[in-house]
Amino acid sequence: MSDPVLCIVVYTVFLAAMAGAHFFKTLDNDLGTVWRTALAMGVAVAFVLFLVRALYPVIGGIALTLAALYVRHTGRETEAVDGMLVGSVMGATAAIPLVMTSVHEAGIIASLMLTGAVAGYGITFAVFHVADKRKQIAFDVATAVAAIVVAWLPSLAVRYGIRERYILIAVAAALPLIVVGAVFQQWPDVRAELRHESSLGFMNDRDVRATAHPLLRLGRGVWTDRRAHREFVRLANRIALRKRQQRNRTDDEARLYQIEIIKLRMQIQEMSHIDRDVFIAGAEDEESSDTMTKTHEG
Repeated sequence: MSDPVLCIVVYTVFLAAMAGAHFFKTLDNDLGTVWRTALAMGVAVAFVLFLVRALYPVIGGIALTLAALYVRHTGRETEAVDGMLVGSVMGATAAIPLVMTSVHEAGIIASLMLTGAVAGYGITFAVFHVADKRKQIAFDVATAVAAIVVAWLPSLAVRYGIRERYILIAVAAALPLIVVGAVFQQWPDVRAELRHESSLGFMNDRDVRATAHPLLRLGRGVWTDRRAHREFVRLANRIALRKRQQRNRTDDEARLYQIEIIKLRMQIQEMSHIDRDVFIAGAEDEESSDTMTKTHEG
């Protein structure tokens, strides 16, 4: 298999793997506006890089950082690992035109995957952890520098005798695994936040483990409807996220987060009540059916 064909195959599989990682993290099948914007920005960056392809590490680092900034401001606020996921998709997309016109196809797409991942992670991390706007700008500039530095890593690896196609496969395999690993790494924090919600009476204690655990939440827990349980998990995890974000904000911003948290609490309580009513109704129907059968037999 030639390198251009390998790059296209890896790109296709990579998008599918990142979509799977997105679902594993969010339990949301709809890739939504953020992914559409990311792919469109990847194409825009590709056009810029095609004009100055000899400088792709520097121009790519700057362009992908600016693209990540645009996605951050046009999409909903998320976590740093979500930014990394979207950024790597942008980087991979931006590399496709270069893959068709360069002798270093695999190295370029690996480089831009890494560059996009670093840019997306850093830009989103600044929103999550840095409240001061001037510090955010400084962090964004540092992110652009880091993205440029990372863009050179595949070239350095080649100098040590590692083939470009192996570098590409390793990068494409590692990035989805990092997203999945981040979900497991966050599990204790999410569980702690949801236990606090349970202690306040906003959710049942029995739902905490099945909502926080990365694998158990894929099922339906003790719920009668699997889809309802997954929606409950999404809402509960958003509460945990907003509570963590709230701690790094000014008083005015924290109040806005608190309003959203209150709304989400009302939603999960209503969902719990509906599911409980459905369970009770189903149990009563089953009991009534058993009673009628015994009466008929008697």
